[in-house]
Amino acid sequence: MESRHREFKNPIPTVDIIIELEGKGIILIKRKNPPHGWAIPGGFVDYGESLEDAAKREAKEETSLDVELIKQFHTYSDPKRDKRFHTISTVYIAKAKGEPRAADDAAEVGIFNIDNLPEPIVFDHKEILRDYFSKRR
Repeated sequence: MESRHREFKNPIPTVDIIIELEGKGIILIKRKNPPHGWAIPGGFVDYGESLEDAAKREAKEETSLDVELIKQFHTYSDPKRDKRFHTISTVYIAKAKGEPRAADDAAEVGIFNIDNLPEPIVFDHKEILRDYFSKRR
């Protein structure tokens, strides 16, 4: 009997972490790699890793901060959200203390609020931030 192997092409799971620094704002990173611009810290989920562990790892890698995940915010799945691949991002809201430092593929970190967001913001992160700020008021 002939065995048929079918290759599947699936979306790639990612996480993004809106990190709140009490009384200061949220952290965004300026990306070292294309697409260049400002982004919510985050990245790809490793095989065998939970979404929560990926969120904590990516936050630490890009901002040098240990975060406490507060809640899962929303999942964004528009196939056009990342021009490189079809990704599905689960977004978390987290709290952290301390001074963020750029690391890994973050060239810079900044602390922002609704009134001073930088440009350009890449991927669909402007939409994510709009949703976040509208629900946090």
